[in-house]
Amino acid sequence: MITGDLKSQIDQIWNTFWTGGITNTITIVEQLTYLIFIKNLDETETRNELKAKRGFKYTPIYSEDQQDFRWKNLRQMDVNPRHAVFSNTVDGVFPFIRSLGKEKSLFSTYMKGATFGISKPAVLDQVIEKLERLPMENQDTKGDIYEYLLSKLEGGGTAGQFRTPRHIIKLMVELMQPTLEDIISDPSAGTAGFLVAAKEYIDTHHSVTELDKHADFINKKMFNGTEFDATMLRIASMNLYLHGVEEPNIIDVDAVSKDNTISDAYTLVLANPPFKGTIDKESIAPGLKNVTNTTKTELLFLALMLRQLKTGGRAAVIVPDGVLFGTGKAHKSIREEIVANHKLEAVISMPSGVFKPYAGVSTAIMIFTKTGSGGTDYVWFYDMLQDGKSLDDKRNLLVDEALFDDFAFGDGSKALSAAEAHDKFNLPQLLDHYRYLKSPYFKKMHAKDGELLHVQDVPDNLGLNQFLENTCSHNYKDRTSQSFLVPFKEIKDNDWDLSINRYKEIVYEEVEYDAPKVILDRINKLDKERKSLSQTIQGRI
Repeated sequence: MITGDLKSQIDQIWNTFWTGGITNTITIVEQLTYLIFIKNLDETETRNELKAKRGFKYTPIYSEDQQDFRWKNLRQMDVNPRHAVFSNTVDGVFPFIRSLGKEKSLFSTYMKGATFGISKPAVLDQVIEKLERLPMENQDTKGDIYEYLLSKLEGGGTAGQFRTPRHIIKLMVELMQPTLEDIISDPSAGTAGFLVAAKEYIDTHHSVTELDKHADFINKKMFNGTEFDATMLRIASMNLYLHGVEEPNIIDVDAVSKDNTISDAYTLVLANPPFKGTIDKESIAPGLKNVTNTTKTELLFLALMLRQLKTGGRAAVIVPDGVLFGTGKAHKSIREEIVANHKLEAVISMPSGVFKPYAGVSTAIMIFTKTGSGGTDYVWFYDMLQDGKSLDDKRNLLVDEALFDDFAFGDGSKALSAAEAHDKFNLPQLLDHYRYLKSPYFKKMHAKDGELLHVQDVPDNLGLNQFLENTCSHNYKDRTSQSFLVPFKEIKDNDWDLSINRYKEIVYEEVEYDAPKVILDRINKLDKERKSLSQTIQGRI
């Protein structure tokens, strides 16, 4: 878990760039990514050299004439000669890292666009000095540091793109519980935040032996995505590389265009696709228009996910609220497709402040499974009211920082015991409710519609100690609560409307007022007192 001290150190590095005249957020992230990557390469080489003394065979990363490019040697150089090694466009560090990766690999392809962007030798010197102080020997700590760095991109974006907050990414991954057999995709990969979080989840929940057994699959097949921004492709590739994925399949293509022909390929999709974007009608893949005839990207991406998922594959995707209740033919058709022809499991409404200060758009998480044969029985709705941060532009923490970071950067399940923080931090309860609904215990305790059947005398061996007590005793039929179930027929009868406000019941507190005569008498009494007081004051003047 990242500490306040580590955050402070990264913030200091960030400020060094700003005071040095580099203020573009993406540029800072990209340049820092390169430096961390270069540092990591040298650490890898050093470990291999030590293992070689014990008989380990490896192919060196650096040749004899490339030793100046190693981090340990770079940091020993004087300021100006070191900057010259970085800025040399022919025989310097960057031509070297552009040559890395297996021949014709996607990684080496994207790194060809990597360029050095720190023009002042003094700025480079200060950044290297401060990076050297960061404790990145541990892989988990290194990943946390990099994730915190990338969190500075949250919200910034164009064409309806917004970087997803780390705790929301973590929530979605914890909800979906990726396995070692999953083939995971993010069709709008960005910095690969969802894919990295999935990798962290898998690393946390499996032994080293299991991970080694699946190493080839993890490195080459498990992590996939599309992204057409060249900078993001490089950041995503290095992000996954730094998290132990050597050859991720992040391809350079407009996901919903004719150029993307991938279908029936993935078992899990995690995504936050662009909001309010459009694409030229002639460029759209024909199969997508058959599902929802539109140019709106937020609808086309849903159709794309259905196409790319294998039967039985599942998806967790962030959508703007308009997708849930839009009255246009295209909006209705994609909702009907998911609810009627596949299995919609959950709609999690999020407060509009989640993406502030960059956007105040209201959003929701949709969770569904591709079946091709229906299967929607009841849909679980959850009204997320608080995500642990203030919902204004400041986005200040409302709960203990250690608790929040444990959820966002650690194992989300460990935060479940913090029930006392629920009013300010709904995510642990949300996660607990979803897992309970998916468990066999729900059917033992509740009717199909969510009504609580058993309140007392729960057998000790039922296994309900896996969940919080209020989760097991909750009435999921109660539409006044944050968590409730809605049957398929009701959704169909409401023209496939999936907005939570359509189904949630609002309880208004009844206010009793005095009778009009009582109020008038009170006013008359006060008026008499006013006149008397006025006369008294005038008599003293």
